[in-house]
Amino acid sequence: SIASADMDLNQLEAFLTAQTKKQGGITSDQAAVIAKFWKNHRIKIHESLINQSRWDNVLKNMNWRVDLKSQSRHVDQINTPVAIVEMELGKNGQ
Repeated sequence: SIASADMDLNQLEAFLTAQTKKQGGITSDQAAVIAKFWKNHRIKIHESLINQSRWDNVLKNMNWRVDLKSQSRHVDQINTPVAIVEMELGKNGQ
């Protein structure tokens, strides 16, 4: 719950306080250990969750342009905009 909500320190304190007050919940010592662990490893845990939730391919680069037709057999097609998009995909972490 803490990691999926990416809790800040105030949210963490409120959450752990609620857990200590629950019947069958955690002790104050356990809450202190969890809080210390979260403070020290929050960024690593958050990055790990993000990496696990990504698809295999990621967008590496994107180029685009808009062209206008300057010649055509039909007059109504001249100056018609055409968008050209080039996307480069790659494996996550490569």
